[in-house]
Amino acid sequence: MSEPLPLVALLALGPLLLVEGLLARHELMAYTIGRRTSAATLPPEVPYARGADPGRPPDAYVVYLDGIGKRRFTDTRDGGQLVKAVIAGAPELRVLGQVQPYSPLANPLVGRPVWDWLRRHAGITLFLHNVMQTLVAADRRYRPLYNQAVGRQIADQLRLAGYEPSSGTPVVLLCYSGGAQVATGAVEELFDQLRAPLVLITLGGFHNGANDLTHARHLYRLTSANDWIERVGVWLFAPRWRLWRRSGWNRALAAGKVTVHALDPATHVGPQSYISPTARLADGRSYLDRTTATVIEIIRRNCTGKARGAGQAADRG
Repeated sequence: MSEPLPLVALLALGPLLLVEGLLARHELMAYTIGRRTSAATLPPEVPYARGADPGRPPDAYVVYLDGIGKRRFTDTRDGGQLVKAVIAGAPELRVLGQVQPYSPLANPLVGRPVWDWLRRHAGITLFLHNVMQTLVAADRRYRPLYNQAVGRQIADQLRLAGYEPSSGTPVVLLCYSGGAQVATGAVEELFDQLRAPLVLITLGGFHNGANDLTHARHLYRLTSANDWIERVGVWLFAPRWRLWRRSGWNRALAAGKVTVHALDPATHVGPQSYISPTARLADGRSYLDRTTATVIEIIRRNCTGKARGAGQAADRG
């Protein structure tokens, strides 16, 4: 008699998870002890930013941090659609999509011989790798190091894209799914390096709630009652629980820094996801159209000259 399918799946995935758990820490340790440094330059065909003309200061820089499907400098299919829609709808912004949220060394999985082989023969390992990197980023033993590594990566890419530290130009971290763990963790390093006004927009954000958001102006949580993956994160991590009053997340809530936007009935992934171009609302707009409009409205509300001046005055106060 054959074993039940779930047990067989667990037996098959168990060794992969064990190997991934070990490999996920290796890259961070190699970065930490200085054996390898993160790469700042990009391939010639990859721009450092898209959108507003680099010859004039944009209203804001938007850094898109993709979900666990991210494995190359370009965005995933769904994430790429969102980035393109934001650029088309808000040409006054400069948008960066090349950051590698799941690589402290800023090294995409695609192009590494072993991972290219795995992509052809066992594609699920690519997702497991990024899932395990998210959990490493959330682990209290590794979190400070991971936050510093990816925060520096983002700061480097912003400078190369034309960002002037202490200029007052806002930086928006737009993140999907596990990208929220990286975005919330990068806040302190980005503020230390750039002194930038920081605004976070999480889309189905999966994060542990432990990171300090003191230097974030505001966090906008785009969510849906049908997003069970985000709910798992809320249930899984104690710092997201209300009784954990001193966690970074709950301190931000108490300070009024978190605003929730409901995007029901969207799901986390699939044909009904937040960034689906085919699923339709009653008014005829696609889910992608609604998400894009919400993101652009939030950015413009926070990043116009008037809003920026008010924020700088508040910082001085």
